[in-house]
Amino acid sequence: MSLTAYKKKRKFVGKTKTTEPKAVIKKSLSKKLIYLVHEHHASHLHWDLRLEMNGVLKSWAIPKTPPTAKGTKRLAIQVEDHPLAYAKFHGVIPEGNYGAGKVIIWDKGKYQLMEKSPTKIVVDIYGKKLKGKYALIKTNYGGKKNSWLFFKL
Repeated sequence: MSLTAYKKKRKFVGKTKTTEPKAVIKKSLSKKLIYLVHEHHASHLHWDLRLEMNGVLKSWAIPKTPPTAKGTKRLAIQVEDHPLAYAKFHGVIPEGNYGAGKVIIWDKGKYQLMEKSPTKIVVDIYGKKLKGKYALIKTNYGGKKNSWLFFKL
């Protein structure tokens, strides 16, 4: 639970500063946990899955549209944690910044954590597009320690 990597990748001052939220770890006041997916038009179109855990948004980049039906598996690359304020972020990250491009909230809602281990996360998502039980399974695909599979149960 650290936002150090998030801070290092972003410019919060200067002419080309990002409009993204500053890095602050903050506990949610709600008992329900935040879930969202950003559609991110960066150098490559992808979707960013974000789950509130321990005062931050744990985040995974998904190269293809997130699965809405059972049987569809998606590669999910775990990326740096994001601040909770990122759940409301949408707009354009300016050129010259990490992740430059348009960011749209593709789906949002709440979720319930069902199971969590270092290699498996199971959640029940209450979104508008994604609904039901989903799993993230650590794979280390291609020798990468941040590779996971994301799919509906």
